[in-house]
Amino acid sequence: MSSTGEPCVISYKAAVAWGPGETLVLEEVEVDPPKAMEIRIKVVCTSLCRSDVTQWESKAQAHLFPRIFGHEASGIVESVGEGVNEFRVGDHVLTLFTGQCTECRHCVSGKSNMCQTLGLERKGVMHSDQKTRFSIKGKPIYHYCAVSSFSEYTVVHSGCAVKVNPTAPMEKICLLSCGVAAGLGAAWNVADISKGSTVAIFGLGTVGLSVAQGAKLREAAQIIGVDNNPLKFEKGKAFGITEFINPNDCGGEPIQQVIKRITGGGADYCFECIGDTEMVSTALQSCSDGWGVTVTLGVPKAKPEISAHYALLLSGRTLRGSLYGGWKPKSEVPLLVDMYLRKELQIDELVTHNLPFEDINKAFNLMQEGKCLRCVIHMPY
Repeated sequence: MSSTGEPCVISYKAAVAWGPGETLVLEEVEVDPPKAMEIRIKVVCTSLCRSDVTQWESKAQAHLFPRIFGHEASGIVESVGEGVNEFRVGDHVLTLFTGQCTECRHCVSGKSNMCQTLGLERKGVMHSDQKTRFSIKGKPIYHYCAVSSFSEYTVVHSGCAVKVNPTAPMEKICLLSCGVAAGLGAAWNVADISKGSTVAIFGLGTVGLSVAQGAKLREAAQIIGVDNNPLKFEKGKAFGITEFINPNDCGGEPIQQVIKRITGGGADYCFECIGDTEMVSTALQSCSDGWGVTVTLGVPKAKPEISAHYALLLSGRTLRGSLYGGWKPKSEVPLLVDMYLRKELQIDELVTHNLPFEDINKAFNLMQEGKCLRCVIHMPY
């Protein structure tokens, strides 16, 4: 704060990616004060999501470097900008990679969680003025998803954060900023899984296991997990997986045929949680004729176009996309935090590693090597 009590520029450490796939460097970064309708957050914990790694590796947007990644985070409000009445200094918050303005057509519709004002930000800048709030010696540093939580402090629009119960452990609930909420919502809001149904999940990472948890809580009768890592089965059983398919052990039989055989004609619901658009077609083929629903959640690493034979849809199957599980983030995510506090949701078991901020590159290595579900980064405090 300045001598007048107004927020001023501060200088703290951030993990800066200087180019696609380049090792992150802990740099002293200047963080601007929050502007109108923005808040500055002291990041407490931030977890590494697969989409952070995918975008860090990608050369498709090489012009958006140097950049600070991270979007799945918990923190404490350090200062507020002009016009912010919703937050106070000291509030505990979760960051939101897709916001909720509460006023646009989508926000008031009740049919969508895709805010027209504060939706997914792809240009590496703030929603309000298309500028950054980070710099090094005057050089702008780009944002990621308008959050950039791999920094001791960050600035977000007030519509891209949500106040949560201060008794909730920040090192756990940060996973609700993206992965866990995305999986649960895909099962509950998007697919609306019914009791006694059959479910097939392609990819048993944090999102896939959260889909499984959602299916289990909806009392699905059969929850099939598909993954080429056999270690995922033991972990998956704790989240409701009843059967496991390793594509490498199928003797060449197509996965869709295996699923049709063990479900008696196809799953009621399929979920693509890998980020592989070719797998979307496989998931569609694994659905039941007439009513099967496939939901795609993964961020593609390559080939963003989806290709599928028209007959799959003509026969009554449905393909749906899911962004953040369909949750209206500011109004509904606090309810998930409360469910966790009542021990109605599993989150702890998804945290496989806890690392200090200075070891953030180790977290990226673990994710790339497939050795972790969620690695929580603990910021200096």
